Amino acid sequence: MINIAKPGGQSDTARFNWPQPKCLRFVLIAVATGILAQTAHAQDRTVDLLRTLSEAPAPSGFEEPVRKIMVHELSPYSDKITYDGLGSVIARQGDHGPRIMLDAHMDEVGGMVRHVTHDGFLSMQMLGGVLDQALPDQKWIIIGSKGYVHAVTGLRDGHGMSPDERGKIFPADTIFLDIGAKSEADVAAMGIEAGDPVAPDTNFAVLNGTQRYVGKAWDDRVGCAVLVEAMRRLKASGHPNQIFFAATTQEEVGLRGAHSAADVIKPDIGIAIEGGVTGDTPGRTAFNSQVKLGAGPGLFLFDTSALPGRRLVAMTRDTAKEKSVPLQLDLVSGYGDDSAEIQKSSGGVPTVNLVVPVRYTHAHYGVMDRADFDSMVDLVVALLQKLDAKTVARLRDFTPEP
Repeated sequence: MINIAKPGGQSDTARFNWPQPKCLRFVLIAVATGILAQTAHAQDRTVDLLRTLSEAPAPSGFEEPVRKIMVHELSPYSDKITYDGLGSVIARQGDHGPRIMLDAHMDEVGGMVRHVTHDGFLSMQMLGGVLDQALPDQKWIIIGSKGYVHAVTGLRDGHGMSPDERGKIFPADTIFLDIGAKSEADVAAMGIEAGDPVAPDTNFAVLNGTQRYVGKAWDDRVGCAVLVEAMRRLKASGHPNQIFFAATTQEEVGLRGAHSAADVIKPDIGIAIEGGVTGDTPGRTAFNSQVKLGAGPGLFLFDTSALPGRRLVAMTRDTAKEKSVPLQLDLVSGYGDDSAEIQKSSGGVPTVNLVVPVRYTHAHYGVMDRADFDSMVDLVVALLQKLDAKTVARLRDFTPEP
């Protein structure tokens, strides 16, 4: 402790003279500038991470661009990185205690080239639940043998449409990619062939100076970013367990990477981090979703693929309350997540699915809120720090009470 004397006097325990007012102003300005610089650095780090993850093209089965990012980001904080047979990244932190699996998937909805027409147009096989109405008049990236090729999905000219067609949604099998080619030979010269992956071409942006970010693939690149930030914090603070940070593959086409990763990890507890849906836009109701953007992370009590572990749900709610983290509860039909496969592994695993709310999922442009992301990281870190051997044993004990 440093006891500083007041101006005009001298403390017996003073370690240095009181600065003159002008000097003091410089000191305070320097301290404040340093604090602001640290805050700005943390802000920039998170924004840069979210931008990099969002903009990477990686539809299901073609996750390599995101896999490279995740390995780069997780390596400094992990004790060991391995992979399952489908390409999921498994980064372990800690070497004793319960085995906790923290999951987020790397893939996004997209497509692959299905057929090349004689005049150079491309049809698509969709990967994942892409809405037909989200396909026309959009920019895309095709990952070909010679690199990225830019494409657009055309929109039929309104001057040539009948009145009935103007209000019609055109199905995916009638939509074609235009890459500027005039023939099959032109397409081949660009390094494009059937089977090449296709992803939305969308740039990340901070939405008009707010704390809301627009980009593609928040389902589930926002979860991938949570894994990175949680692992970074836990490296410094420590935890009483082995945590396996699993960035999984092929979620959008059947939760496949979570299945294979869980086979490798053999978790005692599973926590999935997802990009959730919201019910706060015009035309939506609480029946669709009870989650709102900017009101905190969400906890699923039900979705079509999984029911969470009731004790783990209670622990998550208690932890959020203890840490003053706003937590929303939701029940969503027509939704599946990786926790469904994790909970069926190794003879049964208590799981929960936690979501960062996202508007407009499975489309070229989604919107997330920075405060929801930060609160999710706070909650996940606090939850993982509480999952010691005794707690995990209690969560897994189904012995009836006398």
